[in-house]
Amino acid sequence: MKRTYRRIGAALFIALFFTACQKNVLDKVPLDSFSDESVWKDLRLAKAFADFQYSILPNAGHYWDHLSNRSWALSSACDEAFNRFDDYNATIMNSGSLTPDNLNNFDIWAETYKRIQDCNLFLSRIDGVPGDDALRNQLKAEITYLRAYAYFKLISDYGGVPLVTKPFDLNSQYNMSRSSYDECAAFIVKECDAAAAVLPGSYSNGAAELGRATKGAALALKSRVLLYAASLQWSADDKGKWQKAADAAKAVIDMPNYQLFTGAYPNLFTTYNTELIMTRATNKQYQWDAFQGVEMFLAPNGFRGWSSFAPSQALVDAFGMADGKDISDPASGYDPQNPYANRDPRFYQDIICDGRPYGKPDYFKDRYDAGHSNVVETYEGGLDSERGWDTWNASYTRYSFRKYQDTTYNYRVETQTNKIWVVARLSEIYLNYAEAVFHLGNESKAREVLDLLRHRAGIATNLPGTLSGPALLKKIQNERQVELCLEGHRYYDVRRWKIAGETENKPLNGMKIVKNTDGTKTYTVIKVQDRVFKPEHYLLPIPRDEIRRTNLPQNPGYK
Repeated sequence: MKRTYRRIGAALFIALFFTACQKNVLDKVPLDSFSDESVWKDLRLAKAFADFQYSILPNAGHYWDHLSNRSWALSSACDEAFNRFDDYNATIMNSGSLTPDNLNNFDIWAETYKRIQDCNLFLSRIDGVPGDDALRNQLKAEITYLRAYAYFKLISDYGGVPLVTKPFDLNSQYNMSRSSYDECAAFIVKECDAAAAVLPGSYSNGAAELGRATKGAALALKSRVLLYAASLQWSADDKGKWQKAADAAKAVIDMPNYQLFTGAYPNLFTTYNTELIMTRATNKQYQWDAFQGVEMFLAPNGFRGWSSFAPSQALVDAFGMADGKDISDPASGYDPQNPYANRDPRFYQDIICDGRPYGKPDYFKDRYDAGHSNVVETYEGGLDSERGWDTWNASYTRYSFRKYQDTTYNYRVETQTNKIWVVARLSEIYLNYAEAVFHLGNESKAREVLDLLRHRAGIATNLPGTLSGPALLKKIQNERQVELCLEGHRYYDVRRWKIAGETENKPLNGMKIVKNTDGTKTYTVIKVQDRVFKPEHYLLPIPRDEIRRTNLPQNPGYK
């Protein structure tokens, strides 16, 4: 079948052509399309084809109607956040009305299988492309990793899926069978091992290869897959599975390439550093305006932002106190009428709340001209409330996310800085390890790992040695909720732990703040949105069109 590959990325191909020694491709094929014959005769074009498959990974862009980009969307489809504009149709998820016919923007089935089809095509053709053997083998390993990641996305959403490893016609009418979850997980692990055996630990040309798959990326994916496979959703406390999960996490921890970041915590998510294992970048050079800028869609409305994804009260309450105690601990000193005092240092780095300064004062002259400052005002009537500026962009929960924002530049007049979405980082791997060793009975090691991360965050005290059993497991889950917030983990964590019936089947709340005449404030938790979670929601339904086309069995609970 003859193929034509449309524009994969203008900058990528322009760079390719400007550095090419031969002019024949330019002479024969338009810049925005490449024939099947051209791609599989030129290793440079094959590499460009491979590079496009990185779109399998989530990134930091805010893309409406981009069905495969599940970065921000996942936070608003669980108890972590609220998206007031419903950009990704999370309301369908949260209202209990999910069916095989209405997944809309939350459905990744077809888009992900398109990428798998491209990966299969690449792997079936690349050996026949003339050129450097080392580059060819590296590209094969990258595509192997990316295909594994694509399958991990599918099984995380749908459970076991058809394992397709040969190119096929996406428009074909045919029957197929679903492999089990464990069979799919085993396939992904095998692919990760194969990719890790070839991929380098790092690239010698540094910045030019940032975001390209490495050995660590493949092993980090393996760690996550094995952790999920051992979890309650898919396993009944199988010690063999937990051992594999622990071993996989330890293999990444022991790599010399990665260390916990010890600089200013916000910089962990805005700069490349030794904690980041795998990232996906967006380059400001190719952004058409602020609509894809992280700062613009996360900042409070009084700073002319959109508050598009707003932290929930549940997430805010998950952050403990500066001394490491939970806010529910009577000895913690937590005051519901002074709720943002003396909290876990990560709270101030991840969450924007009333009374906290935001950004550089020089960038918000209009606030100062109106007699205010860069201190956030989400109290009733404040500049960052529904009665303030840009009221249509006010946060319904009265919180905004600080995480991922670069406040060193003025997003109101400058194009966004280069952004990275964290696909994998060392903190996650440590938390994977802590959870696995806990289930293996090594509670002291689990506490030791949690203390390592909490000390890095600025909490000086250790967890008590008496913390054990279900209480320790709850602390491990809490640490993931806090440390990994807004990184796409919580949605899947509550499902694999089988606690989503508790965390998701209740209203999502925010905070109403009233400023009294004497300057004090009164805080009242308010309901922002009713939410419903049904037992079938632990998995997404396979889209109706796919069921009709392939005759696949539907997931339980869906008609």
